[in-house]
Amino acid sequence: MSIRERLDKELESVQQAFLTLCDKSIHQFELSFQAFIEKDMELAKRIIEEDVEMNKMEEEIHNKVVLLLTKQQPIVATDLRRLIVLLKAASDMERVGDYAVNISKGAIRIGEERFITSVELMEDMCYKTISMLRQVVNAFVEENVQKAKEIAEMDDQIDEMYGNMIAHLMKLSAISPESVSQITYLSFVCRFIERCADLATNIAEYILYFKKGLYLDLNR
Repeated sequence: MSIRERLDKELESVQQAFLTLCDKSIHQFELSFQAFIEKDMELAKRIIEEDVEMNKMEEEIHNKVVLLLTKQQPIVATDLRRLIVLLKAASDMERVGDYAVNISKGAIRIGEERFITSVELMEDMCYKTISMLRQVVNAFVEENVQKAKEIAEMDDQIDEMYGNMIAHLMKLSAISPESVSQITYLSFVCRFIERCADLATNIAEYILYFKKGLYLDLNR
């Protein structure tokens, strides 16, 4: 096997590990919101416990990338960009898993208490964010610049929905001060969802960097 063939094989191995992390993180994020909506405390606890697995997956990807960078010399610019992108994207996907944990903790803290307000807008935010995350993974696999750019447009919708929900919760806290604790946790969950959408946009930016060698801020 030539050096180039060996490198391609190792790059493919890292990318597959990254895609496995993506699947796990997005699934955990989806489950965490399910636990939040359904007030499923056992599911929420399980998500928190399983975060250790995702941390290990991200660490393994990091170690593989570092090993490749140290032992594969010389390495062409596109290989270097791919490894940088895999490193950064894996870190962001692991953070999606962290936000799943945070949402689960919010679910536990609210507990069986009835929601003080409709969470329909939050549901819409979450489902759109899950769609963003899945689409950006597909764009990553396909190295599709156009799809990556479309992620930013979806993020604008999430930002608007987030702003509307937070404004509603602030008004609610003024008229229902006795429910300020739950309102605070609802605000946190909204923020965690919005941050996951930002992470999807970050990965879209990495795709553009890999393909064009330029960094573009799609979160503006």
